[in-house]
Amino acid sequence: MQPTKLFDYIYYQKENFPQEKAFGYKKDGKWVYYSTDDIIEQANQISCGLLKLGLQPGDKVATIVYKNRPEWTIMDIGMLQVGVINVPVYPTISPNEYEYIFNDSEVKYCVVGEGDLYDKVTAARPNVPSLKEIFSFDDHPKCKSWKTLFSDEGIEEVEKRKANVNPEEMATIIYTSGTTGNPKGVMLSHTNIASNVNGVKELLPIKAGEIALSFLPICHIFERTASYSYAYNGINVIFTGTDNLGGENGDLATLKPHFFTTVPRLLEKVYEKIYNKGVALTGIKKSLFFWALGLTEDYQFDQKKGGFAGLKNSIADKIIFSKWRDALGGNVKGILTGAAACPVKMARIFSAAGIPIREGYGLTETSPGLTINRFDLHGAMLGTVGPMLPGVELVIDDTEGDYREGEGEILAKGKNIMMGYYNKPDKTAEVTKEINGVKWFRTGDIGKLVDGPGGSKFLKITDRKKELLKTSGGKYVAPAPIENKFKEDFLIEQMMVVGEKQKFVSALIVPANEALMAWCKEECIEHDNVRDAIQDPKVIAHYQEICNKFNPNFSHIEQIKKFVLIDDTWEPVKTDGTVGELTPTMKLKRRVILEKYGNEIDSIYS
Repeated sequence: MQPTKLFDYIYYQKENFPQEKAFGYKKDGKWVYYSTDDIIEQANQISCGLLKLGLQPGDKVATIVYKNRPEWTIMDIGMLQVGVINVPVYPTISPNEYEYIFNDSEVKYCVVGEGDLYDKVTAARPNVPSLKEIFSFDDHPKCKSWKTLFSDEGIEEVEKRKANVNPEEMATIIYTSGTTGNPKGVMLSHTNIASNVNGVKELLPIKAGEIALSFLPICHIFERTASYSYAYNGINVIFTGTDNLGGENGDLATLKPHFFTTVPRLLEKVYEKIYNKGVALTGIKKSLFFWALGLTEDYQFDQKKGGFAGLKNSIADKIIFSKWRDALGGNVKGILTGAAACPVKMARIFSAAGIPIREGYGLTETSPGLTINRFDLHGAMLGTVGPMLPGVELVIDDTEGDYREGEGEILAKGKNIMMGYYNKPDKTAEVTKEINGVKWFRTGDIGKLVDGPGGSKFLKITDRKKELLKTSGGKYVAPAPIENKFKEDFLIEQMMVVGEKQKFVSALIVPANEALMAWCKEECIEHDNVRDAIQDPKVIAHYQEICNKFNPNFSHIEQIKKFVLIDDTWEPVKTDGTVGELTPTMKLKRRVILEKYGNEIDSIYS
């Protein structure tokens, strides 16, 4: 029987392949695991406790954690079983944003993890009349433990509530991280998310009992849907953080996972470390490293090389790429990346090294998946985000805009499309387009469908509709493909293309600090810090060489004519707690960056 409600997946696991280590995490330096039965038992106790609080179907409870943990999953299932709406919130937002989200959704209770989360919520609480109490997943001197909610009384009522939950009812409200203005609450039903989970069941390259690491924020729909998928497939989920992934004693090396989801920036950082180690080598070892790296340049999915080319690949695999795989634990069967565009170079290099990288595409509003590159034969194509998921329909709409041949706004239809934006019917209407009496969701992304292997249509994303800039000559330029291409160079950490209403296109470039200092040392350019290094004519000249290398990939109007090197690190939240330049899903906040670096941009065009 195929699950239809989100809490069904853990019961499906119990019935088909109960696990002793269904969910785990590190607590006080030790790995702690919950069995399938543990999760169900504690979720039922939470459900009973929520009934004791008097919560009714449709009431909202917020959950906030810095690191994913089994307790969050237990709380989520416990809420869903009795019709309580989970409002997961990003931990890095400000108290003002907490205040807005809590008031908009009328949150009655909040459960927080460790760190400063209790203090943040407490700061917002005086202006949130609906918020009755705060609980903590950890021992906290100022608030009750979530364990005080546990109860064994009322399980009969819990079972009634479970039976009465309609799959079409709202299960969660997820507030999108807007670059401007207040966030919008995306209403997702059980059916919305379950359609995605059920659609990818046969697409994961791992089986029951194998290990998936989970470190992307579970408050984001990408990782949350993945966690339901893992439960559905009987995969053991180990929650961890990004702070201890790499290295000899890192979680990748010690836990030896078979699968995980990630964002492109983490892949880029892993590659930068590998590349910098290669640069630091000497003699024959260095020559072999870059020889092996060179073999990846023409790699394509499903590629089988024989003869002398096959022999070279076998040698490179044995002496170089096997060490890359060992650094990730040696068992990785696949990595799925999403949330932002993945540079083709990253997918190509890692996949050529025997670490299969596949990119998917979707939005919070689509629960999230619309397309995914598969791990099986003819299921993936570099430079695309894959074919449509089962049950998803896409069309390319070129009726409103100035697009290249075959391109247009991507419209989507399917059971995974959100119910709408909470309390914002006008905003819901803005992202809905009716064609011949059929309603489609407007993604705001520009793309085209291309012919792929096996006769399938693959989606290629070309830009964000709202991010197109228009030069003073009236030409439209798509920044994202340019930025993604330039970031393939290991000396570029971040980049934003500018040029709205200007004669030519330029860029703000944030150097990769560690890589730049290593390059300076190799080139005998002596500087103690990045601030001084980016003023050096030799460094500036090298970044100009990078521009000269990538510019021929683009039309004349799209080429970077000038650039400014920025001594900064772009983050979702700055170290002083102020708003950063990136959204929590690592997308550029273009308006924030334009305002912050107005003087630098003016200097380009003065």
